[in-house]
Amino acid sequence: MATTGTGDGYGEFRKGWPVVLSSMLGIALGLSPLPFYTIGVFAPHLARAFGWSQGQIMGGLTITTLMVLWAGPAVGFLATRWPVRRVAIGSLVLFGLAFMSLALSTGSLVQYYLTFAAIAVLGAGTLPITWTKVVNHRFDRRKGLALGISLAGTGIFGFLSKGLTAGLIARFGWRGGFVGIGMLPLLIALPVAVALFRDTAPMPGRPGAPVLQDGGLTVAETLRDRRFWTMAIGFLIVAFALAGPAPNLEKILTLARIAPTTVIRLTSLIGLSALTGRLVGGWLVDRIWAPAVAFVILSAPALSCWLLAGAALTAPVAAFAIGLIGFALGVEYDLMAFFIARYFGMRRYTAIYGILYVFFSLGSGFGPLVFGLDYDAHGSFRLSLLGAMAVLLITGALFLTLGKYRSFASDKQVQ
Repeated sequence: MATTGTGDGYGEFRKGWPVVLSSMLGIALGLSPLPFYTIGVFAPHLARAFGWSQGQIMGGLTITTLMVLWAGPAVGFLATRWPVRRVAIGSLVLFGLAFMSLALSTGSLVQYYLTFAAIAVLGAGTLPITWTKVVNHRFDRRKGLALGISLAGTGIFGFLSKGLTAGLIARFGWRGGFVGIGMLPLLIALPVAVALFRDTAPMPGRPGAPVLQDGGLTVAETLRDRRFWTMAIGFLIVAFALAGPAPNLEKILTLARIAPTTVIRLTSLIGLSALTGRLVGGWLVDRIWAPAVAFVILSAPALSCWLLAGAALTAPVAAFAIGLIGFALGVEYDLMAFFIARYFGMRRYTAIYGILYVFFSLGSGFGPLVFGLDYDAHGSFRLSLLGAMAVLLITGALFLTLGKYRSFASDKQVQ
């Protein structure tokens, strides 16, 4: 594997920091966090403008999921044949433009859902599938920390997004808010990626170029491996249980009669705690068996669900509950990228990531919808929160069955 550095592994960052920085911004302002963290702020404005229900509005995230079911694997396979840089940068441009087009919403749910479908397809190249491939190539001994820092961008955006979105809406209206948020990938992530994002792995077949031979399993071998299906089931359920409450937090806290200004401050904590989870989780998996880290951190939000479902929810209790959810949200992407590299290798990394991301997306896409429908039917989120609590307690233990890491033949540069 193409790595550099000193004996403790931190020297890898001397040459790898441009990739980490550009990946952090690309992931932070891409498809994965941007709609997820902002839709809850836009929801009441869309409801007032068009009379849509909470479930109908959150259905946009479900449409995104349905499209990612095939767009994610497609991007994964595309990135094994095209330069990852080209896929990621092109998708950043298209994603930003597509997100801005939500400002053209007319009240038609069909138009709203079609726009989210376009956002998902055009923005699939901004998912961690592309960025983490390059990070994994650049780092070995500090792979977990490098992935954690790269994925920390979602926590930073999550922390800033609530207040930023609310401020844009207050000044320019909800249509201006969509335009402003959609411009972020174009103004921030795009120029940095153009300047700094470079893969160390030349594409096979390019005349005169070295060929990187990655160790690892093929896609077919991976799909026959029970570890893959353990991860798939585990990430599907965990994503559902964590993504369900996150974009509905504004409504959950409003039902608890917490003041609107306090609601914005509290929901912003999810981004800050996700940032902490990214960095701490990345540091931990470099030192502790990653499935054990997954078991502890991904089970803890069961307590959050129980607290949020309580009748006497207060601001301090809500802050603690949101912190646990955010911390777990911060770790799950790190774990997926780390698990793939350690158990299946880099040979078909993006293709395997794309397939595994389908299961993750199913959970994260349908979670907000089910929570929204629970509210529409019962006027509260109690049933869905208690259900999420139950599955989190059970699912974390699945990761303990993954076993020890695999060893693969070192990557070689062949001229």
